[in-house]
Amino acid sequence: MNNKGFNWFIPVILGLILLIFLPGLLGDSMVKNIDEKEFYNLVEKGKVGEVMVYRDNFKADVYLTKTAKAELKKGEKKDDPLSVINIKPSPDYVLTYGDLRYFQERFEGINSKLPTKARMEFGKSQSGFSELLFTLALWGGLFALLYFFIFRKMGGGAGGPGGQIFSIGKSKAKLFDEKDKMQITFKDVAGLEGAKEEVQEVVDFLKNSEKYTKLGGKIPKGVLLVGPPGTGKTLLAKAVAGEAKVPFFSLSGSDFVEMFVGVGASRVRDLFAQARAKSPAIIFIDEIDAIGRARGKGGMQGGNDERENTLNQLLTEMDGFGTDVNVIVMAATNRADILDKALMRAGRFDRSIYVDLPELHERKQIFDVHLAKIKLDENIDREFLAKQTPGFSGADIANVCNEAALIAARNSHESVNKQDFLDAVDRIIGGLEKKNKAIKPSEKRRVAFHEAGHATISWLVEHAAPLLKVTIVPRGRSLGAAWYLPEERQLTTTQQMLDEICATLGGRAAEQTVLGNISTGALSDLERVTKQAQAMVTIYGLNDKVGNISYYDSSGQSEFSFGKPYSEETAKLIDEEISKLIESQYQRAITILTENRDKLDALANKLLEKEVIFREDLEEIFGKRAWDPELTENPVSSVDNPAEAGNVLNTES
Repeated sequence: MNNKGFNWFIPVILGLILLIFLPGLLGDSMVKNIDEKEFYNLVEKGKVGEVMVYRDNFKADVYLTKTAKAELKKGEKKDDPLSVINIKPSPDYVLTYGDLRYFQERFEGINSKLPTKARMEFGKSQSGFSELLFTLALWGGLFALLYFFIFRKMGGGAGGPGGQIFSIGKSKAKLFDEKDKMQITFKDVAGLEGAKEEVQEVVDFLKNSEKYTKLGGKIPKGVLLVGPPGTGKTLLAKAVAGEAKVPFFSLSGSDFVEMFVGVGASRVRDLFAQARAKSPAIIFIDEIDAIGRARGKGGMQGGNDERENTLNQLLTEMDGFGTDVNVIVMAATNRADILDKALMRAGRFDRSIYVDLPELHERKQIFDVHLAKIKLDENIDREFLAKQTPGFSGADIANVCNEAALIAARNSHESVNKQDFLDAVDRIIGGLEKKNKAIKPSEKRRVAFHEAGHATISWLVEHAAPLLKVTIVPRGRSLGAAWYLPEERQLTTTQQMLDEICATLGGRAAEQTVLGNISTGALSDLERVTKQAQAMVTIYGLNDKVGNISYYDSSGQSEFSFGKPYSEETAKLIDEEISKLIESQYQRAITILTENRDKLDALANKLLEKEVIFREDLEEIFGKRAWDPELTENPVSSVDNPAEAGNVLNTES
């Protein structure tokens, strides 16, 4: 017998209703009848709590007190199993009286002598049938509401497992079409000129597809946006949605994944079915690495089959039998190295667009966009702000602008000025200033020499980043910090990296030179130089002993391998060379500081006195720096107003 489509809910509900209302069908047959004599005896004993008298049928419902009910349960009457679901409490006894006047007078005569009096009330009786209909309607309404909210709202006949109970097989994509106008266009995307040009072509493909297809060309199946976090990948996709004027489905990679087997694949099918129904359309999957990770890697086989099934379905939908050419898939990720190769091939993601961190002129454009919404001081120089934020992403710049506005409001400024922006950069990079933090004088002196060591080395070596500001006021988790303005370069030489390592070790070298011992304050410095030295030896091939060899795996598959790509002898050599490289630069830093001990002491004393020093203070002690003519053209700050310095990179002590 094929019961497909049979709804078991209805017979179950009917059975429950019958079970509940069966006592009502029998009327008063389940309640014991008593005569007037028995009733008066119960009243005399004080067992009657309430009497409901019906004038129309000469009957009365007798309700006992709690004590009397308890005695009755122990004795002759058993619990009704259905009593818990009764809407109205049933009487304990039913009485048929004669003359109402005599019955009332006799009851009042007995009741008046009792310490706790029983109540007598009068009402009109209802037939068992009408009462049953009322109760049936009430319970039926409750069950109907239950059915609607649970089985309709959460079900809805969805495809996939459990679809008749929960709509987990439905796509969670948010649809933007002509009804939901996206306010973001390409005008709101500053910088990213190359990326914008590429995605503008995609928009043109959809708007004027015949222009390309008549020449035999095919619309690209997919566009992958790759780049560091905060560079504007999702914003670019939103701009495409605003410009394309076609249905735009947006969702995250994690929206496909559920605890139930088969849900991810079902959602992929549903998503593409919706997109094909509204074609031409764009599907945007943010953080696609949640489902697009390379298959057959990472632990035991079968450990995450659900994610692999989802990916397989996505591969089939993008380039399989029956695919629609008018649906373009856009995706964004910052982990392109771990994506499955089948996903990255031509015919699926035809184009891979790299969205890099913004350059100087692009940062200026990004500032223009975000500053348009802020009430600014007249002398705000956007070029200056762009120079103070190297390595900042678009999201970081937006955060700087917002933080500057909050600082200005906190200080009751009429508009946001230059100082507010510099304070915002300080706070974002270094953390909140903690002026009330208790520090011992000896610790403060050590921090001063540590930061003075960084400043001295960075000033005296050619390729180190020029210093902007040094402070020994605690910020965030650090007791002191130094800000530098690194040179924006595409390539780095061996000498440049060595100079950077030397400058980073300058803090610990200063402690050793002046105090004769070292502390734990150089933790972040050591972590940084160790990573730099490892990269020089094992990735960039900048070591003579190891040679021109790189053990870097750009595919990202090395993390799944159980062994290292080199022998034990090579591993020992690598360790030795890393250690030798760091120690040589440490000794170089000690040598430089020893030769310039008087200047180091002067700088540390000035730092102890002022707590915050700037570029001009170093120029007073060391003279002009020979290797950064660009910076000397536009002084960052003045001694009179030291807080005007631009604070960019934080080296924690």
